[in-house]
Amino acid sequence: MPLWEKMETLAKKIYRAGKVVADTKVKSELKRIEKMGYGHYPICVAKTPFSFSADSKLLGAPRDHVVKVREVQLAAGAEFIIMICGDVMTMPGLPKEPAATRIDLDDNGTVVGLF
Repeated sequence: MPLWEKMETLAKKIYRAGKVVADTKVKSELKRIEKMGYGHYPICVAKTPFSFSADSKLLGAPRDHVVKVREVQLAAGAEFIIMICGDVMTMPGLPKEPAATRIDLDDNGTVVGLF
């Protein structure tokens, strides 16, 4: 199933959407992801936790709402495609070197490298 069709199916059958919309940039990115060979990946939805819709003001489990897909991202390592909807913010990525590698105790037993 093409990625766009997966996204529509998920939004309509699980989240009870009436319609799924996205601009041409999003649809072009989906085609690019498919051409790279990642079209078989499942979809992960990033949206407000307050509603089945992508609108944080539309609380609960509304029906026949419109899901606007703002962006899509390939998570190749995790093997899924992220469907980013509405105003939701995604978490920033982690640095290459975790902060914990700079934390230590000095000769007096004082913790150093926290800040």
